[in-house]
Amino acid sequence: MSEFNAPKSSGAPRPVATPCIQVCTVDGRSGLCLGCLRTLGEIGGWSKLTDEERAGIMAELPARKDRLDPSLRF
Repeated sequence: MSEFNAPKSSGAPRPVATPCIQVCTVDGRSGLCLGCLRTLGEIGGWSKLTDEERAGIMAELPARKDRLDPSLRF
């Protein structure tokens, strides 16, 4: 079966949980996005992660604030 003949999904796509607040600036020292506190690798691969993997990263995010210079925190 070719990709053009593949069966269509039966429902709307599920929304993906994300901590993104659309403040996309990476702090060079820590390597973290100032808006969501994820790394570039995490951001780039976010849609490929399982719900459990995303939840694990999201649980770590509050502690990551301490890695930022206080003057850069939101």
